[in-house]
Amino acid sequence: MRRFFVWSALAAVIGLAVAIGGFWAYHHFYARFQPVTVERNQKPIQDLLEQSSWISAGGGGEPLYIIGYRDSAAMQRYEREEVPKLRAAGVEARIILFARPDREGLAQSTAAERATVAELWLTRDWTLYQRWTATPVRNWTAAGIPAADGNLARGAVVEAGRNFIASLSEKLREEGLQTRYPLVIWRDREGFMKACACSDSRSWAFIRDDLDAPDRIDAPEIAPGDPAAPGVYPGDGSPETLPYPNLPAPADGSVPAPAPGTAPVAPRPATPPVPRKAPEPKQTEDTTFF
Repeated sequence: MRRFFVWSALAAVIGLAVAIGGFWAYHHFYARFQPVTVERNQKPIQDLLEQSSWISAGGGGEPLYIIGYRDSAAMQRYEREEVPKLRAAGVEARIILFARPDREGLAQSTAAERATVAELWLTRDWTLYQRWTATPVRNWTAAGIPAADGNLARGAVVEAGRNFIASLSEKLREEGLQTRYPLVIWRDREGFMKACACSDSRSWAFIRDDLDAPDRIDAPEIAPGDPAAPGVYPGDGSPETLPYPNLPAPADGSVPAPAPGTAPVAPRPATPPVPRKAPEPKQTEDTTFF
C-alpha cells in the first residue's frame, strides 16, 4: 500500500509538471502572439483612427491601420514583407506616423522627423512618405518642408499625433494589449475589431489568416522574348530597336558576331591585295628621289 501511494504521488507530480510545461509552451510559442479582440472600446478606437491623418497608396479595400514611428525597424519590415500580401487580398493599408516625445530629457525624434510628420498629417502626401522611407534616416534633412519646431501650428500638429497615440495606447491597454510597434488594427471576416502589437513576426500570420491574405507572393512568370525578361530589350524587333547595329564585315574577312534576332553574315571571299606601282625616279640638280 505504501508503494502504491508513493507511485501515485510521483505520477501526480509528473502530470503536474507536464501540464505546467505544456501551458508554458502554449503561451510562449503561440498564445502571446495572438491578437486581442477589442470588446469594450471599439467605437472610441474607431473614432480615433478615422479622425487621424492616415496616409495610403489607395485601393479602396478593407482598411487595415498600421501605427508606428519612422525609426521602427519592425514597422519597416512589416511594410516591406507583409503589406504586399495584404494588398493582394484587397486590403487597403493605412499608415499613421507620429514623432515620439522626449523621454527622461532625451529626444527620441529629430527636427527633420517632426517637420515631416507634421507635413504628412497636414497634406497626407503618399509620395512624400515614399521618398522619406526610401531615404536613410541619417540622410533625410526634410529639405523644402517647413520646420515644426518654433511653428505654433505645425508644433500643435506634432503634439496632436502624440496625444493620439497616448489615447489609443490607453484604450488598447484596457483590452489587455501591451503597446509595441507597429500597432496593427483591423476587422476580421465577422466584423470584430482586432489589434496586434506586431513587433514579432510570429504574430503576422494571424492577420493573414483573418484577411485571407496569401503567405507568400510568387514572382510573375516571364515568357521568353517578353520585354521584361532578362537580356531582352524593349522594342518591336525592327532593326531600329535592336541593341546592336548590323555592322559591315571587316576588310580582313573575319566574321563578326550576328546581332540578336538576325541571320549570320556570310564571310566575304578573300581577295589578293593589288600590287603597288613602283615609284619612278625623279632627279634634281644634285639629288635623285624615289
